[in-house]
Amino acid sequence: MRYDCLIIDDEKLLADSTAEYFNLFGVKTQAVYSVEQGREFFRKDSARLLLLDINLGDGSGFSLCRELRKSTDIPILFISARTSDDDQIIALNIGGDDYVQKPYSLGVLLAKVKAVLKRYGQEEQGYLDAHLKVDIPVRCVYVEGRSVKLTMQEFKLLSYLVSNRGRVVSKQELFDKVWEDRFTGDGTLNVHIRKIREAIERNPNKPEYIVTFWGEGYKFEGIHGVQV
Repeated sequence: MRYDCLIIDDEKLLADSTAEYFNLFGVKTQAVYSVEQGREFFRKDSARLLLLDINLGDGSGFSLCRELRKSTDIPILFISARTSDDDQIIALNIGGDDYVQKPYSLGVLLAKVKAVLKRYGQEEQGYLDAHLKVDIPVRCVYVEGRSVKLTMQEFKLLSYLVSNRGRVVSKQELFDKVWEDRFTGDGTLNVHIRKIREAIERNPNKPEYIVTFWGEGYKFEGIHGVQV
């Protein structure tokens, strides 16, 4: 399932009340209470924005932020009672997008969240079926619930095909839009397509998702899933 906002905060009452308030105003929100629950959430679901506490019972929000930044550009807003400048500087330097001190105003926090969601709202979300999940804003790919590692260029190529699901995309368009380089050759494209198929297809030699149209280009089929 896809949410607008995920809250990771070990103060359960505060996290639940914030999630309830956000949901009341149309921001679909889920709350979890530990680092491990956050990891489990992202294995099964996705969110467009993360509200992240620093002091969590089973770990540090700073460490989780560093971990997430290896694979995703999801907006991360830290929420914490810690008030030192050093904490705020660390939060921003490791990839946080904002730092909100507790106790916070629910109305002000909601306004911040809505502003960020609006700014990122035009992005294509991805694709989901029982076998494959492609979360474009979070830059994650899961096959049978397991995270799959793609290079930045492979993910960019897959994302473009997913965003144009059901349409044959020419090789030249892929060169222009994905590589932004008219001098990229067929060999480079073919290698990237093969790598993606090996990562996501049940049988790379009989692809179901990325189908070749000889002399034309490639099409992302995704027959059994939905664009999200």
